[in-house]
Amino acid sequence: MILPPLTDRALAELGGTGGGPDTLALLVRDQDTRRMLLLRAILEAADAAGPDVCPPAARERLRADWALLEAAEAANGALVRAALCHPLLGPWARRCLQALTSPAARPTGAAPAPGPAARPTGTPPAPDTGASPGSGTVPHTEAGPDHGAVPHAEAGPDHGASPHVGGVPHGGGVPHGGVGSDGEAGRGADVGPDPEAGPDAGASPGSGTVPHAEAGPDHGASPHVGGVPHGGAVAHGGVGSDGEAGRGADVGPDPEAGPDAGASPGSGTVPHTEAGPDHGASPHVGGVPHGGAVAHGGVGSDGEAGPGAGAVPPAGAVPRAVPGPGARGLGPGQQCRELLVDLAHFSAVAAAVAARAGVAYAVRLSAHGGRLVLPGLGALGVDAAEPVAVDVVHRHGRLTLRGPGAADVSVFLEDGFGAWSDSRAWHPAYALPGLLPDGAPLPLEDFDPYRAAPGDPQCYGLTGPATLDDGERKNWLQAWSGTAGALLLSGERRLTEAATLLRCLVPLATPDRATAEARRGSCSATRSEAFGAVLSSTPPDATRLAATLVHELHHAKLAVVSEMMTLHHADGQARYFAPWRPDPRPYDGLLQGAYAHLALADFHQRRALDGSDRAHLDTDWSQFARYHAQVGAALPGLVGSAELTRPGRRLVEFMVDAHARMGEHPAPRAHAVRALEYVRTARRLWARRVPQELRAPLA
Repeated sequence: MILPPLTDRALAELGGTGGGPDTLALLVRDQDTRRMLLLRAILEAADAAGPDVCPPAARERLRADWALLEAAEAANGALVRAALCHPLLGPWARRCLQALTSPAARPTGAAPAPGPAARPTGTPPAPDTGASPGSGTVPHTEAGPDHGAVPHAEAGPDHGASPHVGGVPHGGGVPHGGVGSDGEAGRGADVGPDPEAGPDAGASPGSGTVPHAEAGPDHGASPHVGGVPHGGAVAHGGVGSDGEAGRGADVGPDPEAGPDAGASPGSGTVPHTEAGPDHGASPHVGGVPHGGAVAHGGVGSDGEAGPGAGAVPPAGAVPRAVPGPGARGLGPGQQCRELLVDLAHFSAVAAAVAARAGVAYAVRLSAHGGRLVLPGLGALGVDAAEPVAVDVVHRHGRLTLRGPGAADVSVFLEDGFGAWSDSRAWHPAYALPGLLPDGAPLPLEDFDPYRAAPGDPQCYGLTGPATLDDGERKNWLQAWSGTAGALLLSGERRLTEAATLLRCLVPLATPDRATAEARRGSCSATRSEAFGAVLSSTPPDATRLAATLVHELHHAKLAVVSEMMTLHHADGQARYFAPWRPDPRPYDGLLQGAYAHLALADFHQRRALDGSDRAHLDTDWSQFARYHAQVGAALPGLVGSAELTRPGRRLVEFMVDAHARMGEHPAPRAHAVRALEYVRTARRLWARRVPQELRAPLA
């Protein structure tokens, strides 16, 4: 079954920066379907990879992990599907597929491994992404409701008969060292230790996971809001590499100073394109389309999307703790070692999900970098930087973890999310309350090794991922507790949108310039391969966090639309004026930035017209005036392009209509005049930097 295309009505909703429940559900379903196909491609690629890249033992362990997931799905299918569609499993999947499908991964003379097409059916490829063939976004072809949680790997000659769980074809056959979902051992399976026997009962390294036949009680669904993925967030007043290419981000002037405040021609200063003091540029990490805002006291590369937004992340967009295989000229041996580390993480994912589903098992996992992360539960600290084997037994909601030379750690699962222990070695996962009263907890992901990409924070002006202490978690909770109310002041649809699209938040470190003024802002990002995750430093307050969510969610929404349908055929040449950037932008980057700014203009205008938040009323009008003026300056270049497809032109026309409707309720004159003068100044500075022959006709 193929997912239905976006209708003209859906394009109208999205072009107006909205989206009804059916439209948002379709975006979510598209991304979840792509994730399932991507996981299936990994199973197939692992079978096709040469033994120097994916050794037989690693392949067998991967099958054992799938068998454990099958057992978990039999107990709680919705939980398993939610776990496999968790945003941070996306970067892991892309990284693994890149390693498994690189030329070095194939046996001599072998054809390329089956897998997703190199490009989505959306935006054209960016010339500088460095994406390897075959590593692109999973094509939007197969569907939705009939796809089960555990993808089926087409069985090669060495695959056992993979049973269907819940009518869903599943992965890779009966694993070596595991038990199939029909309860029988696969051919040649090495049955692991009895889970009743304790953590040291002969679980040898590499032995498969053995799901225990006795399922404990169901411990609830995994945390994600409304059971759906969500979008990105925009930074309030922070560091920006905003969704565009982000290279060479420039420092922006004080948004409250006049348009000429310190912005000398050619100085690389970013005109404060967005907000007042609270709006930052939303950086984009790993090829993600982002924000468009220029940071107050921060770096701006404006969160637009480079050409091909939402496609394969650039080489190097990999977990912070693990250099990207093949991205930096690594040899085959190093690539193989890194792939084994990646696959070890998936073993931990399977173990965490199975425990939450109530499946009893005994398995040996690996801790890396001094920590064994069990997603959704927490992390075990170990006293070693090198890889360490940790034996894990689960039975009836209790995990027993044993590392070498350390006392056993008993961990007890909480209802719904997290797990507790009285051991100082255990660090429980943390979640914020649901955005809606009946919503699931929202994970604050500060342990996952795939939560950020190495190099990108430096390249895009972002700080690195943060591990929070109790005080920092309280600061997050304080800002988060008022976010629903701040969103609601701009209309119920903004609250519904965030509740539908947001699945987790990833804390970033506070920007270094932590003066009293700089602390008013923050930095944030989204990642195209982690749809539903928002990366952000601790937000200063609820209103700024709400604006961050609006900003980033619209980059995420447009990136999904670009994957679902081709919006334009423009090349990646940077020829367009974007008031939120000092440098020329490619067409797709201009489209991304204009779309996010249009959403922010709508957000602030509706809040200002509501008028009940008197403390932010003047700021809301100021922000609206600036965003509205910026989008007005960008629209002629978008509308005038002959490269738009029919759906792309319709989307842009709906953006024009929304912009015109906002103009019917202008900001107070002082704010409007200042915003227009700001845009004029930005254009003058841009014109001095960019020769006429390098500009698009209507730039």
